[in-house]
Amino acid sequence: MCGIAKASRSGYYSWLKTADEQDHDYEDYLLIKTIFEKGRKKHGHRTITMKLAREKKVIMNHKKVNRIMNKYGLITKVRRKNPYKMIMKKNLEHRTCDNLLAREFKQIVPQRVLCTDITYLWFGQRFVYLSVIKDIASREIVAWSISWHIGMSLVFDTVNDLKHNAEIQKWNLENVLLHSDQGFHYTNPDYIREIKDLKIRQSMSRKGNCIDNAPMETFFGHLKDEVDYKEVKTFEELKQLISEYIDYYNNHRQQWELKKMTPVEYRNHLMSAR
Repeated sequence: MCGIAKASRSGYYSWLKTADEQDHDYEDYLLIKTIFEKGRKKHGHRTITMKLAREKKVIMNHKKVNRIMNKYGLITKVRRKNPYKMIMKKNLEHRTCDNLLAREFKQIVPQRVLCTDITYLWFGQRFVYLSVIKDIASREIVAWSISWHIGMSLVFDTVNDLKHNAEIQKWNLENVLLHSDQGFHYTNPDYIREIKDLKIRQSMSRKGNCIDNAPMETFFGHLKDEVDYKEVKTFEELKQLISEYIDYYNNHRQQWELKKMTPVEYRNHLMSAR
């Protein structure tokens, strides 16, 4: 018969083996189909595997159940998300901004381009979170806040510290650029509204590009290298230590790239040159 059908012997035995498997699968398919239809075609292969064991006393590997369901077209009816509804929800809630800074880190006008970020410090068997705003031109830390918690109050406290900075009060925040990553704090509608009320322009790094906010990464690196924050005993001591370091960083820590000046000295130098 293979000769008449012009089929090879190996091809025939391969078909025969597949046919035997199909016959074997068919009995399991009928069993699976019963539970599938009883569940109004909403059960996936994991649920059917569990119901086979409980209701039919049949132990079947979930991978086999999945294979048979795919083989015989038992497609689970799953309610799909409405893409337009998802887009609308995203637009109404968290929003991202364009990367207006575009890695232009060599600014020559102080108090016009700021960047912000949050880092964590391992302290007392748990994390403490530090939020900072930095002037890119002078590298001066102009606002900061520290907390046990990483909620929205952390960034709002930082913005509040910015507004109450004595030096900041001398200049207008209107059209100042504030750059951040796309963290949930900075895309939060309440935060966006707060920044907009101050007439500050928001800029955000591209997703997954930490280098877009390199000035903040640099500061956090120096802080973690130079501050023995793990040695203090209480949160208040830690807060005081961070405060002292930021004062040292702004007023006493000379930087080669700033013509060997401190950030405050360099800020005053740039201001006098305008």
